[in-house]
Amino acid sequence: MSEFEKTVTEGSLHQEPLWEPSPTVIAQANLTDYLSWLDREYGRSFTGYRELWEWSVTEIEQFWTSIWKYYDVVASTPPDEILAGREMPGARWFAGARLNYAENVLAKMVAGRPAILYQEEGGPVQAFSRDEIMRQTAALAQALQRLGVGQGDRVVAYLPNIPQTIVGLLATASLGAIWSSSSPDFGPRSVLDRFSQIEPKVLLAGDGYRYNGKVYSRVDVVRQLQEALPTLEHTLFLPLVGDGREAAGMPDTTLWADALGESDPAQPPTFVQVPFDHPLWVLYSSGTTGLPKPIVHGHGGIVLEHLKETGLHMDLRRGDRFFWYTSTGWMMWNYLVGSLLTGSTAVVYNGSPGYPNLYTLWELAAETGITYFGTSAAFIHTCMQEGIKPGEQYDLSQIRAVGSTGSPLSPAGFQWVYDNVNEDLALESFSGGTDLCTGFLGGVRIWPIYEGEIQHASLGASVRAYDEQGTPVIGEVGELVITEPMPSMPIYFWNDPEQERYRASYFEMFPGVWRHGDWIEINERGGCVIYGRSDATINRYGIRMGTSELYQAVESLPEVTDSLAVDLEGLEGEPYMPLFIVLREGEVLDEELKQRIRQKLREDISPRHVPDEIVAVKELPYTLSGKKMELPVRRILRGQPVEKAANPGAMRNPETIRFFVEFAEAHRRRRGK
Repeated sequence: MSEFEKTVTEGSLHQEPLWEPSPTVIAQANLTDYLSWLDREYGRSFTGYRELWEWSVTEIEQFWTSIWKYYDVVASTPPDEILAGREMPGARWFAGARLNYAENVLAKMVAGRPAILYQEEGGPVQAFSRDEIMRQTAALAQALQRLGVGQGDRVVAYLPNIPQTIVGLLATASLGAIWSSSSPDFGPRSVLDRFSQIEPKVLLAGDGYRYNGKVYSRVDVVRQLQEALPTLEHTLFLPLVGDGREAAGMPDTTLWADALGESDPAQPPTFVQVPFDHPLWVLYSSGTTGLPKPIVHGHGGIVLEHLKETGLHMDLRRGDRFFWYTSTGWMMWNYLVGSLLTGSTAVVYNGSPGYPNLYTLWELAAETGITYFGTSAAFIHTCMQEGIKPGEQYDLSQIRAVGSTGSPLSPAGFQWVYDNVNEDLALESFSGGTDLCTGFLGGVRIWPIYEGEIQHASLGASVRAYDEQGTPVIGEVGELVITEPMPSMPIYFWNDPEQERYRASYFEMFPGVWRHGDWIEINERGGCVIYGRSDATINRYGIRMGTSELYQAVESLPEVTDSLAVDLEGLEGEPYMPLFIVLREGEVLDEELKQRIRQKLREDISPRHVPDEIVAVKELPYTLSGKKMELPVRRILRGQPVEKAANPGAMRNPETIRFFVEFAEAHRRRRGK
């Protein structure tokens, strides 16, 4: 650490760190090795992380070229040009390069070590070697080719977090086809809102899943998907909770094992070489209106970004065992697969983190030797509130780091990890988004960790806090923006040829600057605190969701004429989402109707959309232009004075705000605050 960094981190904010890296940790860190490599290869010497970061967001072409070379990206053709244009949107990276995401992942797997360790709820840990994953990938790719899948075709998966889903992604990517997945706890409406936009050719589907000690069949949902997706030509059906006999009654459906059994087991995987910005997968980020945004990422951008983030920031290397609790409907699943680029083992869990108790994942960590334990702030807060002490029950000394994302981790949550898991680990709070499929704020293994803070912006991520005038601020809460392009920014949205929706989503407030939609405070030492969404997007248990599909489901009930939901999950670590509804005249919000609303949301969309409280109101507040006032209501419920939260002159019905002011006061009294 430079003398400047010591002054900033130790003096300016007068706070003792929770953890400091030992000389051994610093010497062995991938960041330290990268700094030495830059000195040797480029003659660039940096005094510490701060100076390195400034270079990475200033000389961005040189920085991303260094990542390509440092990690020896596998490519059949090198780039002609590193960056064509620096504007956003519009920057084009590594033009002329040809490569394949799946080839890069499989090339980094290590012989003699498991590539994947897998556990299903209640079952034993299973190991999958590099050779087994390669064999299955090659066999599935052959099966997909026999079904006519080629470059640019879409393959979608309605599968849980299992090794076969990872194989599905790798096989699809190896052909240059485009992948998209949805978790089986998503209902048919939610899945169709996603998959129907991209017109898939093949569906990979399971018959159900296990969660919290129960078995959930998804056979009827699979049939609905088959009927409602007109471009679908074939389904590969994977029995996970039954014997698969349902496949016999489904049109154009083959059992997974039968399809792979027809492939040549001796044929290795082949990899279609595609341009750097060739579509790899489609992720979805719901907005407040319309269908979920279908975000398209490219092969090359994801390879570079995941190498940089998992390798340099999470410090993963050969021999590590990386775990992140996730579902296939969240970008952290794609990120978990990306950890394989470092040669580490991916630890995959399919089931409830709280069944049969909250020790389940900690027991998995001890049994499999997890070295990086990734979870959500909500899970840590739940463990803290339940008073469990996993470090007393299991030997967790091998955990070098704990990652937390999804929502802000409270200072008490930070302290709980050090007191109850392992006192000598790096607790790396991590923030990013589906939009870039990465974190752009996260860990810096060679720096101290301070309670309640994310250590710094990641390399290559020019993150700033802007005030309303677009001026950078330090020590104040502002809009999180990114001022320089990154290779994993979306190459486009599906069905958005003029980029109108893309521009409106990120570049409307500050033209040419990416506005992410989070409130952030950056302090003098570069530490960051996220204060939640600055727009109306819901961040529910780590999954960002829009309100539009929630309203569509609730308002389809005959008793409900209008609805509004706000997410109050924040630094207090107490997830809370109330749903306010307007009832048709003569209707009453009784327990039976509440239960039907919850069931409708659970079945049509997902369990995460189920609110914590349902409240009937006479009328919801609207702007003069007819928009629901989600943000002002959210601000009022978080304690902001009404005169700052809402402008009555811009409202169609300003008298409606009084209800939410009173509700906020009552809510704070209930919580004892």
